[in-house]
Amino acid sequence: MNLNKAFIIGNLTRDPEIRQTAGGQAVCSFSVATNRFYTDNSGQKQKQAEFHNIVAWGKQAEIVNQYLKRGSLVMIEGRLQTRSWQDQQGAKHWKTEIVAERIQLGPRLSPNENPSSGWSGRDDNHGIPPSRPEPKEDSTPIIELPGDGEEVDIRDIPF
Repeated sequence: MNLNKAFIIGNLTRDPEIRQTAGGQAVCSFSVATNRFYTDNSGQKQKQAEFHNIVAWGKQAEIVNQYLKRGSLVMIEGRLQTRSWQDQQGAKHWKTEIVAERIQLGPRLSPNENPSSGWSGRDDNHGIPPSRPEPKEDSTPIIELPGDGEEVDIRDIPF
């Protein structure tokens, strides 16, 4: 049995870029940074960032383009895919991407929140996130469904 599955939770490093294929299908590219926090051998807290290229297709591409921007918190479930191409000088290039299969949008940020941190409140941990962010009543996202104009409170969704 084989398995090709990736799960990441992080922040967008740039605004999504959407385009259309020749057949008219939407495709959106963006990058997500994930952080690893650890204590080194000398007892110092360290932070290491990893950057992931993401590709979303179809309706998901349109939703990403509409709702996400640089700094937005997002969870991506997808599969790894490496593609290659040859440039005009004949050099071969490779790029590994996560092709999104499911995307979970993070909470909308209020103007006083740091978009790159993914949580709100004081930062007393020198950039290290708290083990559990303090919940905020006003941070629950309201999602407007395309077409019907009705707003859905995320707390009303049973899963």
